[in-house]
Amino acid sequence: MLKRYLPILQWLPHYNRHAMVDDTLAAFVVTLMVIPQALAYALLAGLPAVVGLYASILPLVVYTLFGTSRTLAIGPMALISLMTAAALSKVAPQGSDAYIEAAITLTLMVGILLTLMGALRLGFFANFLSHPVISGLLSASGVLIAASQLANIAGLPGSGFTLTTQLANIWHHLDQLHPLTLAIGVVSLILLLAIRRSRPLLERIGLSAIWAQFSVKMGPILVVGISTWLCWVCDFAAQGLDVVGDIPSRLPPLGIPSTDGEVWQSLLVPALMISVVGFIESVALAQMLAAKRRESISPNQELIGLGTANIASALSSGMPVIGSLSRTMVNFDAGARTPAAGALAGLGVALVTLFLTPLIKYLPIATLAAIIIASSIPLIDIATIRRTWRYSRSDSSAMGATIVLTLLEGVELGIMAGVTLSIALFLYRTSRPHSALVGRLPGTEHFRNIDRHEVESARHLALLRIDESLYFANARYLEDTVYDLVAKHPDIEHVVLICSAVNLIDASALESLEAINNRLDDSRVTLHLAEVKGPVMDKLKSSDLLDHLTGRVFLSTYDAWRTLH
Repeated sequence: MLKRYLPILQWLPHYNRHAMVDDTLAAFVVTLMVIPQALAYALLAGLPAVVGLYASILPLVVYTLFGTSRTLAIGPMALISLMTAAALSKVAPQGSDAYIEAAITLTLMVGILLTLMGALRLGFFANFLSHPVISGLLSASGVLIAASQLANIAGLPGSGFTLTTQLANIWHHLDQLHPLTLAIGVVSLILLLAIRRSRPLLERIGLSAIWAQFSVKMGPILVVGISTWLCWVCDFAAQGLDVVGDIPSRLPPLGIPSTDGEVWQSLLVPALMISVVGFIESVALAQMLAAKRRESISPNQELIGLGTANIASALSSGMPVIGSLSRTMVNFDAGARTPAAGALAGLGVALVTLFLTPLIKYLPIATLAAIIIASSIPLIDIATIRRTWRYSRSDSSAMGATIVLTLLEGVELGIMAGVTLSIALFLYRTSRPHSALVGRLPGTEHFRNIDRHEVESARHLALLRIDESLYFANARYLEDTVYDLVAKHPDIEHVVLICSAVNLIDASALESLEAINNRLDDSRVTLHLAEVKGPVMDKLKSSDLLDHLTGRVFLSTYDAWRTLH
């Protein structure tokens, strides 16, 4: 039981020197990558840059204790930072002490919600966000994140969390554009995008695939170093260029977040949204990488791991954290063997925070904005949007609504709309289950749709296959289907409902089956069932349906055909 809630006890007894070497190397690479990202995502959330560093220390250590993924890298993430800024803007003005305190409170609430969801084993709730909705949310968020940084990259005041407000803000303040800031931001962005595409060139000039990939991943470090050095040498700050400024060289202060009931009430819905989105993204990423190594993770324990990591972040003056795609992939590619790599990366960030923050003083805000824009571009997945449109117009409508509402009304409303539409589409599809009259393929025991195959059939026998579980939303539709079938074929004497695809019959559907049985009996038509699955049959046996069924329950459709034909 203890190993279940403390996964570290499963791998720590087998930890050896080789694993430690691999984890240390991976932690070094991730630490280099975390620094500019942590600073940038804190900026995106409207928080002091140091908060991003604080959120990349203790949470990583705590996740090592409670997380089940061996390669998931915890930390601030672009989408969650955007959602954090949107939530906090309704509570306190950006830059105020109340804003920072609200951020810590929000982080604690996210941690508590995730931990409770894990303890109650509610990981299945994440399934209510379909993949098209998630893809639409990420694509729209990528656009929002990039648009939110256009003001910073041009030296303009930022405002708004929807695309229309962000673009309107830029238009209204265009006369305040700062040429030097724009130059630094645009050049930084061009360098970041060029480095990202430089791997083939680096391999052609002689670098191995591993070193070429490493060089590309370290692109943000190079851009940060160059822009910071230029700003320091040329004293661009004196010319109006916004820089990070002084960052305290100390470990994060420990404390307790606000206990103001109004603040907690205002942040409850955003905290729930951040919890669900963060969990879905983290678990999907962790499962994908675990499968590559033939490992497994526990979604419910991941909820606890992410929850305790956020609680640790709140207690150490941090911001909400989840599994980061870019850092996790770097961690995986760098050869991380256990969650200890995350703890070592947290130690590395702590050392940077203690001893190297003076080097970040002259880092231009425009460079951090460029890093955010470059990291948000991959979120815009045009290929998936096109593929979903070609495959399913209903799914693409949910995706489209999520994209439009996220862009025009914000991430929270986009998520709620996506979840609502996903559930509505599911109910609509299952409320009108596909059914088919089937016949026997000549000379076989197989039965297929009479409209698709050349089959044998009988005028007095209707073999009706139901391709959906039966529940309250489709119970009446089933009745109408059977009654319409009998009305159109007056020679029918036997109706066999083939239940091979039925995994559930709820109370409403049971009443409908009883009504069908009685009405067909009045019409001198016998109702039979075939291929009823074991768990469904167990439930039927606890009802009166089988006692009053006018026909029989057949083990197979072929048995029904052979008996009734």
